[in-house]
Amino acid sequence: MNYNMQLTPDEVEILNGSKGEAMAKVMKTLVMYGDAFGATKMVPVTSKMGHLVTSFGLKVMSPVYDLMDKLIDGGALSAQKFSVDPKPVDPNVPSSFLKNIVFNKFMYSMQDNYDAQLRKLGLVDDKSYTCTCYMDEVGNIPNKGEVLSWAESSAVVYANSVLGARCNRNSGIIELFGSIVGKVPYFGLVTDEGRKATWIIEVKTTKKPEAQVLGSAIGMKVMEDVPFVKGLDKWIGTTLDGDTKAYLKDFGAATASNGAVGLYHIENLTPEAVEQGESLVAEGAKVYVIDDAELERVKASYPVMWKDKNATPKLCFVGCPHLSHAQLVEWTDNVVAGLKKNGLKKVSIPTVFTAAPAVIEEFNKTPYAKKLKDTGVVLSYICPLMYMNNPLAKKMPVITNSNKLRTYTTSRYYTSAEILDIITKEAK
Repeated sequence: MNYNMQLTPDEVEILNGSKGEAMAKVMKTLVMYGDAFGATKMVPVTSKMGHLVTSFGLKVMSPVYDLMDKLIDGGALSAQKFSVDPKPVDPNVPSSFLKNIVFNKFMYSMQDNYDAQLRKLGLVDDKSYTCTCYMDEVGNIPNKGEVLSWAESSAVVYANSVLGARCNRNSGIIELFGSIVGKVPYFGLVTDEGRKATWIIEVKTTKKPEAQVLGSAIGMKVMEDVPFVKGLDKWIGTTLDGDTKAYLKDFGAATASNGAVGLYHIENLTPEAVEQGESLVAEGAKVYVIDDAELERVKASYPVMWKDKNATPKLCFVGCPHLSHAQLVEWTDNVVAGLKKNGLKKVSIPTVFTAAPAVIEEFNKTPYAKKLKDTGVVLSYICPLMYMNNPLAKKMPVITNSNKLRTYTTSRYYTSAEILDIITKEAK
């Protein structure tokens, strides 16, 4: 094939079939991908683990299953173990007879077969289905400067920004190919130049901005560019502790879904911003000022997709991306206090909190697990987005505090404080 990149002799040999036809095709795909984005070469994947975005066994994805079989049969397995996004179905999540038929017979009928393929290719274990693979309990935590082959927008932006790793916003399957070959094309966010900020964001609010709304505002403004955020450290501090990481997890997911941000820098906080300061800002960077009024404008702009805009919510999702252990504890305390204040014993709307299986396992060892269960809240490992893809679920009035879920589904956004107020009061 013709290509523009400078390949090493070993890479050329793989391309020519030295490791089999399947591996040659994987390499060819990566070279074509790199050429499309102007990559100059391939660089080694240096992280210990990968992360795949395609976790759902949709019946219509038969080409993917055929591809997986060819990779397995051809011995083109992942060179590193990987985690994968959440599963789409959990029998404990509120559903209905008809919804379950759609889920199990029509939508995700290939789930068991696909799970088996993932295990053969290199899936870590059955607890590794989560969009927040970087949680301590999960253990897929790359080091600063490591090159990754990941997909999943919220995981990639977290790894790049909070951990200082290097990864482009790869699509599904491409990330697997990078893990199989052990190399990725050198362009974009993998390069020093590609990590320069072309936007300066000045946060001038009078209170701590809601992570999901601030991320949404930035994402919609800068799109795929890299922002350098000033003034946020005033509200979330200059230490990457548990609360700050949870804030940035939700903030980053909103920038990545409401725009296409793959990396952000927070002044005095994120690793590269602490080390390099404003030298990270490219010449001619644009400026976007965010104050209270701007956040209110952004929040008010979200469309309500419900047929009856005044309908009583039938379901609530909290945890997209998946909640951390500390967030589960905090939400439990808040729900218990809210119910007690309003004279209720259980939440007034069916509510689902989602977290990584490994996080749930640890949470269930604490007294908080029973407290949460007693409130009527369901704790699940699923992907709310995959649940909402069910045509019957789309017609439901669903509420969420996730800007990512709001963007990709018909669910309606409320802040965390508003969600807490709604689910702990008598339904109207």
